[in-house]
Amino acid sequence: MAFFHKSVAVDFESVNDLILESLKSEVGLVENIGSYIVDSGGKRLRPVLVLLSALANGYSCGKDHIKIAAIIEFIHTATLLHDDVVDVSALRRGRETANEIWGNAPSVLVGDFLYSRAFQMLVQISNMSIMSVFADATNVISEGEVQQMANAGNPDLNESTYKEVIYRKTARLFEAGMECGAILACSDRAAMKEYGKHLGMAFQIADDVLDLQGDTSVIGKNIGDDLSEGKMTLPLIYARDHSEPKQKEIIREAIKNKSSENFDQILNIVTELGGVDYSLNRASEHSALALKALQSLEQSEYKEVLTNLAVYAVSRKI
Repeated sequence: MAFFHKSVAVDFESVNDLILESLKSEVGLVENIGSYIVDSGGKRLRPVLVLLSALANGYSCGKDHIKIAAIIEFIHTATLLHDDVVDVSALRRGRETANEIWGNAPSVLVGDFLYSRAFQMLVQISNMSIMSVFADATNVISEGEVQQMANAGNPDLNESTYKEVIYRKTARLFEAGMECGAILACSDRAAMKEYGKHLGMAFQIADDVLDLQGDTSVIGKNIGDDLSEGKMTLPLIYARDHSEPKQKEIIREAIKNKSSENFDQILNIVTELGGVDYSLNRASEHSALALKALQSLEQSEYKEVLTNLAVYAVSRKI
């Protein structure tokens, strides 16, 4: 169990139970694929953030934080199913992707099932503010998916557009989870929303660094996947903008051709030109902003975990 699960261990177990119960379907394939992807060994960080946000802000009058934590995991899992189809991914979290096993069509349709199940559960909670947060978040995430797809193979992507994409695809759901925890606790939504946004940005930038220099056996995906998918990530953007013409062309061709054939050479270019250090520095800036957003919270074991998470986001190896 990761350090951020321990303070909410009992509630986290209840979330897992609710997830399994809510996956039940009369259609066997739906349940099989849903269970496979949900049970694939992820950190379940987004559900934990909901729990931590609610409890750190004093929520103690019900079990809706359990339901919202399960809802956010379903939404996240749906995006993973769709992502893997769009990216033609064969490996996630160290296991074959659902689309690799069952095919693209079943994966997309089960993703749709998980989205709809999440909104059925939201109706049960019947909190219009929370429903609004998730409705807006899923719409923004979808925009991010389309934006990323449209830019696949585009070697001219700039840092500003890169940040827009990772905010929409990743940070927006972190933001939503933290905000909903505060809504339940009738607390400061703005501070928790700010924390979630910057934590998500830090996590995604660190992910993009790990794609270049992580350990496949640890991070559970193939190194260089971003190159193979034609994604211009921050380390690549920085290296492209600070390289000699020949180096620049090597990066551009890899992105245009969606090829990791020259991965080792590109990694050397990115490292030598400071792309990794630059990216980790940007991630650290977001981590610092996340920590700043916690200042108004009263001290508690939950605040301590949120504090440690902001640091972990940048230093992690998985």
